[in-house]
Amino acid sequence: MNIFIMAGTWQTFRRVSRGGHYDEEDMEMVIARGGPLAHLFRPVFKLIRKSWHMYPLGFLFGLGFDTATEVALLAISATEASKGLPFWSVLIFPACSRRHGAVDTTDGILMLGAYGWAFLNPLRKLFYNLTVTAVSVLVALLVGGIEASGLLAKNSASLGDFGISSAPSTITSATSVFVIIGIFFLCWMVSVLVYRSRGYD
Repeated sequence: MNIFIMAGTWQTFRRVSRGGHYDEEDMEMVIARGGPLAHLFRPVFKLIRKSWHMYPLGFLFGLGFDTATEVALLAISATEASKGLPFWSVLIFPACSRRHGAVDTTDGILMLGAYGWAFLNPLRKLFYNLTVTAVSVLVALLVGGIEASGLLAKNSASLGDFGISSAPSTITSATSVFVIIGIFFLCWMVSVLVYRSRGYD
């Protein structure tokens, strides 16, 4: 779905960068079209009409996996402390939770800056949407490829009967996280250089 959105955004960006007309409503239609789930849940999206409607949504989000993990880490640290685990060892558990919060906070600050830059003019908004969608497609293909290679490696014995073989995947989940962060950083640097060198502003 993101590939189709990227193609539509690229066509609009090329037209506008060459001096063509930019209709923001058309672009919003391309982005908001979405896939089957977007059509299915569109009536639910319309339930949020005012800013305070986000509070109950935030509460539900707080019941999700991330918050449950943080609460579990704090509970484990308290339990282990009562069993006599050294103080410095106990701090490992809440430190895992705080590191997660630090990453989320940094991500929020960076995204705030990116959104502020993008919405200054329509061409920047198009370029931002194009970059984010392209990176999303690239990361999705990478993660899908890693998962597929892992499945092939796990079932290599049964697939060998059909002449299909696969070497065990050498990319661990930790490595893939760093690779994804590197892809995001590289794509953003390249996009900034392209935007400035082409003089789109």
